[in-house]
Amino acid sequence: MSYRLRLLPLCIAFASLVTVSAHAGDTQDVVRNRSIGYVMTNREWAVYTTAARTECPHGINAVGPREWFKAQFPNDGTTRTYLDTAMTFEAEVWAPSGKADRRFPLYQAEGNISYGLNLDGKIGRNDFTSPEGEKGIDNQLYRAIGCLVAYRDPGALNTSKYMQDFNFSRVVIEITGVDSLTNDDDVTLTTYRGLDSLTVDAGGSGFLPRGTERVDERFGKELIQHFHGRIKNGILETEAADVSFAMTWGLSDVTSFTIRGLRWRLKLTPDSAEGIMAGYADVDNFYFFLNKVLTTHLQTYYQLSSLALYPTLRQLADGYPDPKTGRNTAISSALTVKMKQVFIQHAAQETASNDGEHQEARQTKAEASAAQ
Repeated sequence: MSYRLRLLPLCIAFASLVTVSAHAGDTQDVVRNRSIGYVMTNREWAVYTTAARTECPHGINAVGPREWFKAQFPNDGTTRTYLDTAMTFEAEVWAPSGKADRRFPLYQAEGNISYGLNLDGKIGRNDFTSPEGEKGIDNQLYRAIGCLVAYRDPGALNTSKYMQDFNFSRVVIEITGVDSLTNDDDVTLTTYRGLDSLTVDAGGSGFLPRGTERVDERFGKELIQHFHGRIKNGILETEAADVSFAMTWGLSDVTSFTIRGLRWRLKLTPDSAEGIMAGYADVDNFYFFLNKVLTTHLQTYYQLSSLALYPTLRQLADGYPDPKTGRNTAISSALTVKMKQVFIQHAAQETASNDGEHQEARQTKAEASAAQ
């Protein structure tokens, strides 16, 4: 046997040892001071779809604002003013009566399978079963939007793209009190608005871990929320809390949306986090958010009528009843999310770093003056 062949097993063993050691060190490298950060790269409303469209037995909704407008104001020879037509239509969009137009029913998603979480801890007759078999899934928003083209195609509304492109929408989470990314009974997840762009790969189409994100602890205070959680077998699950997220969409419109009783379920690795955040979307907030970022004009391209959607949201709302009327104000929902690991820089750390840089600069200047 040649020298090279005798050396080959040793080389393989050494390479395996290096690989194992590198992976073992990954967690220690990214978990610093018992904390790890992630930045969100993808976020979509969770809509379960099948190739055969079995969840939409009545078909896909194909009625948008243009069809509504023509039905309300037909070209029948009647003279109408702009105020009586377009302005009246827009007034109804922004101050909806909540009454469904029977000429244009909104087809709801059917079936018993959906993504999401069991938000109320119960298994009811209106609940879903997850694709993995978990029962009691609460996601009534899926019923409302599951047969709308705009929400069935994750790329149609470009929600993730706008979140990726605009720093205003940057969502960062920090998990603290971390002893292990595999099993840990007591951790805290905190949400922030980030200030920096995502780190992209050489091709510009993928996102890389190990970037740095400054977090907005001044103007983004209302976006900071804390969630108590635990990690089991690499899966982080949190308790519920209300939270708002900054959002840029459409033609650079800026706004925010609110989810009440939000819970996280994320699969954690040293490089990424992926999973679901689920809670109750405030109906009015969801509706006005939609109108703000997707105007009536733009809704026509997606055959999406907010006027048709609003009464459906009201009908399916299943949480947070109004204390005076008893009417539910929020609808159970879920979003799928993907994240990459980042190193988080807090404002206090940045200030301390800057102070150190300034002190060093002053010292260098003083030494230069003394030398002269």
